[in-house]
Amino acid sequence: MRFWHSRRAVALGFAMLLLAPLSAPAQSLYNPQPQTGLAEAPLSIRTLTGERHEFTVEVAETPRQQAIGMMFRRKAPRDRGMLFPFEKPRVASFWMKNTLVSLDLLFIEQGGRIATIHRRAQPQSLEPMSSGVPVIAVLELAGGEADRRDIRTGDLVEHPFFGTGL
Repeated sequence: MRFWHSRRAVALGFAMLLLAPLSAPAQSLYNPQPQTGLAEAPLSIRTLTGERHEFTVEVAETPRQQAIGMMFRRKAPRDRGMLFPFEKPRVASFWMKNTLVSLDLLFIEQGGRIATIHRRAQPQSLEPMSSGVPVIAVLELAGGEADRRDIRTGDLVEHPFFGTGL
């Protein structure tokens, strides 16, 4: 009888050892730290009045990077942002869960035109913010930055992803 119990214990221990790595991705997905190491690129917004506003953006390319986005950051510098490019146009919806700072969300159509802007999104809000139309990317900026720079729908985002320069 002892032999059976010890074999069962060894088998259980071995199974747990094999399955342990599978639990690591789930645990690391909820890491309450801001993500770092994303590729950075210059981006500009040309307004309909001819002004040009320069930013440095982190590019969240993978589904994991996009899921984390700007969560857990304690500040959002005015000259920086995060770009979320999609493989194909879609109606996009974002929320502010685990986002500690207010953000402006600019929903961008193919070709780089801003279709929708959600201004000063409330930190930690679970309220979905939708593009309302198919978009190819979303740009997150510090809350209030769109108003400060008079950025509006119809303005052009310039970045190689949109084929609009830089």
